[in-house]
Amino acid sequence: MSRPLRRPCNLPRDSRDTLFLLAVVGWILLPQVPRLPPWCSALAAAVLAWRAWLAFGARPLPARWWLLALVGLAVALTLASHRTLLGRDAGVTLLVSLLALKTLELRARRDAFVLFFLGFFTMLTNFFFSQSLAVAAAMLVGLLGLLAALVNAHMPVGRPPLALAARQALRMVLLGAPVMLVLFLLFPRLAPLWSVPGDAMGGRSGLSPTMEVGSLASLALDDAIAMRVRFDGPPPAQPDLYFRGPVLTEYDGRSWRPARVEFGLDAPPGGALRVLGAPVRYEVTLEPHNRPWLLLLDAAARAPELAGLRALQSAELQWFATRPVTDLVRYRAQSHVDFRHGPLQRTAALQPALQLPPGRNPRTLALAAEMRRDPRLAGAGSAALVAAALQRLRGGGYVYTLEPGVYGEHQADEFWFDRRQGFCEHIASAFVVLMRALDVPARIVTGYQGGEMNGVDGYWTVRQSDAHAWAEVWHAGRGWVRVDPTAAVAPGRIGSLQRLRAPQGAFAAAVGAVDPDIAARLRAVWEAVNNRWNQWVLNYTQTRQLDLLRRLGFSADDWTDLAGLLAGALALGGLGGAGWALWERRRRDPWLRLLDQARDRLRAAGLAVPPHAPPRQLAEALAHAGLPGDHAALRGWLLRLEAQRYARAGPASLAALRRESRQLRWPAAHPPILRP
Repeated sequence: MSRPLRRPCNLPRDSRDTLFLLAVVGWILLPQVPRLPPWCSALAAAVLAWRAWLAFGARPLPARWWLLALVGLAVALTLASHRTLLGRDAGVTLLVSLLALKTLELRARRDAFVLFFLGFFTMLTNFFFSQSLAVAAAMLVGLLGLLAALVNAHMPVGRPPLALAARQALRMVLLGAPVMLVLFLLFPRLAPLWSVPGDAMGGRSGLSPTMEVGSLASLALDDAIAMRVRFDGPPPAQPDLYFRGPVLTEYDGRSWRPARVEFGLDAPPGGALRVLGAPVRYEVTLEPHNRPWLLLLDAAARAPELAGLRALQSAELQWFATRPVTDLVRYRAQSHVDFRHGPLQRTAALQPALQLPPGRNPRTLALAAEMRRDPRLAGAGSAALVAAALQRLRGGGYVYTLEPGVYGEHQADEFWFDRRQGFCEHIASAFVVLMRALDVPARIVTGYQGGEMNGVDGYWTVRQSDAHAWAEVWHAGRGWVRVDPTAAVAPGRIGSLQRLRAPQGAFAAAVGAVDPDIAARLRAVWEAVNNRWNQWVLNYTQTRQLDLLRRLGFSADDWTDLAGLLAGALALGGLGGAGWALWERRRRDPWLRLLDQARDRLRAAGLAVPPHAPPRQLAEALAHAGLPGDHAALRGWLLRLEAQRYARAGPASLAALRRESRQLRWPAAHPPILRP
């Protein structure tokens, strides 16, 4: 016979508290689900649901052999998934499994305390993968839930409402907030201690060091933010916003790869970069991408100002950091959108930009020979050949699409003669192959093009969907010149007319269908708030620490000054905490204070009252004391005082009982009545 279902408010306290704790644990584990192996998420969900079913029906916990079997299964599956029990991913997987299984062992308060602290540690592991504002807000809710459960466990008498424990937890958080703020502002950030280590391939996806068909298309469907840029003055025109990434010179017929990287100190070797016009000054906040690349506006002659890292520039004008960018990085830079670089005359260094794999793309080679035989191009220079190729793209019926299908062995041939459609990588690759077949040095540059202004905070937002590939062609007397063949096929792709959009979620699509402007504004506000979080929390470096303290009037030149200020602040805080603790010790529970006042008044009336008599005992003693007058109202007040403390839902607040006590008719004072 099945047990009748009970409403949560009618559950025993143990069942109610267990269900609340399970809900908090589930909330903490929820952000981990996308990063956990499927079996781990399924195991945690099944165990939590099983434990909730046991608590809801007040059923006995499983035997210990069940737990041992499940722990062994979790360890074996972790080894099978990660090939180790060490490291970030394997450790988090095992910790999540053990936290869920520990809920099946909640037999005593000691088990509950172990579960609390496992929950606190698991909550922190969420920040191993993301320190975003959304994750921080979710973990703040989880922190309040765990603290409320911990406070509730320290109130073993009666059935205190969970709201009371939640208020006490919130009070604890608010009291600890000043200490947290002081530590955040003053604790010295000493690299590499002040960082969260990431696994070798745990970075966020970004541009690839090689380019194969389909690689940039996957990024074009990713709406994640790649970087944010704030210009000191008016930004350049959007068609001039080319953020330079890997330069790809070597071609094997299928994929493009960079040539061997050679670094100068702060500028390309031999002073090959020649800048024109006034510089554009700006600040970049680069998202983690697990590569050493620093994305700068084309082209930067000076190294970016990068705290804690050194920046190096290759001969192809690409900037590198001395280690992969695994966390948020901010740097200042200046660039010139009008520039020239590369040798002015043909040299042996240009030979890699002319090489083509043998036996590939024969029809493209034939097209190049046909163009060379054209009387209009006979003896023409590289500029005329580039113009002819671009004109072919404009008038040849070529189409820009993210779904061109799978290309075969001869990619350039298929683009020029068969499919006539593709994404920027197909267009740039086919164009560069044709240029090399025409004996014009050419290469591919990947990076980001364009972006959009956030009207809320004024930052220029560049997304993964702005990933792009373009070409550079060498002209005698000028050097390397940017040519974007995609602009010939789809002019709206370069600029603000036709930005690529990733598929929207259900909620965003619904809001956008009702009012696209509202959806755009909400998105801009959320991204502006996230940007502030990135700027003032995640990117709060030692340099910003020292600058802040100087603006506040403190003399701070290095981390030792920060340590001294921190020690002084902690000393003041300790003294304040000690004074507060002494003041708290002198305070008494207001309910006990009101009960002591009642005892004192009854003793003054001559009633022999034991020192620790509860309200019900006082009411019974008053009923049998034989004192003159009707004291039914006073006895009722004493019973309500008891109910306020111990009943499931007190009939009146303590403040109301205190006001009522002042209005009651207490017995007149006379010598004590001794009862046999």
